[in-house]
Amino acid sequence: MYVYHSRSLNVKPPKKPLHKPRVFSGKATLPKLESENQLMTDIVTLGELLIDFVPTVSGVSLIEAPAFKKAPGGAPANVAAGLSKLGVTCAFLGKVGEDAFGRFLKETLDEAGVNTEGLVFSDEARTALAFVSLRADGEREFMFYRHPSADMLYRPEEVAVELIQNAKIFHFGSISLISEPSRSATLTALRTARESGLLISYDPNLRLALWPDADAAKAGMLSVWEQAALIKVSEEELTFLTGETDTAQAVDKLWHKDLRLMIVTLGKEGCAYFTPDFRGTVSGFSVKPVDTTGAGDGFVAGLLRGLLINPNALRAENELRTVCQFANAVGALTTTQRGAIPALPTLREVETFLKV
Repeated sequence: MYVYHSRSLNVKPPKKPLHKPRVFSGKATLPKLESENQLMTDIVTLGELLIDFVPTVSGVSLIEAPAFKKAPGGAPANVAAGLSKLGVTCAFLGKVGEDAFGRFLKETLDEAGVNTEGLVFSDEARTALAFVSLRADGEREFMFYRHPSADMLYRPEEVAVELIQNAKIFHFGSISLISEPSRSATLTALRTARESGLLISYDPNLRLALWPDADAAKAGMLSVWEQAALIKVSEEELTFLTGETDTAQAVDKLWHKDLRLMIVTLGKEGCAYFTPDFRGTVSGFSVKPVDTTGAGDGFVAGLLRGLLINPNALRAENELRTVCQFANAVGALTTTQRGAIPALPTLREVETFLKV
């Protein structure tokens, strides 16, 4: 039976981290937090942190791109940065290479106000790289460099469980479930979150090219499904997991007894929400998109902020609709700039956008 501990849900401005990075070589040991203040974080995300290389012009394939711009990314890291920009105290857990890109990524999260005490550095593998384009037909194209990358080598003993134990919400994705040892590390963190009574949020985030095959992807994405109380999924992912093209029927197939909210993102059309007691849709916003990378992660950040401030929204439809409207705005604004983390809006930008 899932239990969510209701605690004081005050959203505070992000603070600069007070720690130095750690490097683990060979078999790592559990990170030790340097300050009790760092334990006080509202939301913890776990997963991949990487470099996205995005074309300098829009509407082209990877082959057609004349040049690429370096941008920090990785879905769970994007969510952490998005939350921090929205005024939520947030920590990120994961692993990057002891290299220039790894240091750049840490600095990026630090500047966003994310607690990176749980970020581990590896001298065994490089930081992951991904080339991402938005073609003229609206489809995204990915090419990954991770053979292996540092995030794939994240180990259970490297998980900063103290950060999870003192949080209110734990968010993760499916990429860290693809291979060992990162899968075991993810399951260790997930078990800690459940034992500590956190609200568990999951984004299956289909990246088929990273899995051995489609069957492995489906099995891996569903392997933790029933441990999450909140799931955000796209229409494409719903169809992939169920074979259904009807959204409501697909959701019904994937529903489990401890699920409190499933959100289906509908791109520029907004989102659909499903709870045990009610369901509906919330319209999106019309913007001129430049790069859709990270839009779903921005949406998740907005959603988690809303539920952190008002957990009653899980039981009150009008309040949930307000949360979804805010999340739609965050996602829409994220598409108006290139890259993921650099494009994530601040709280003031979202509030100004919603007033227009």
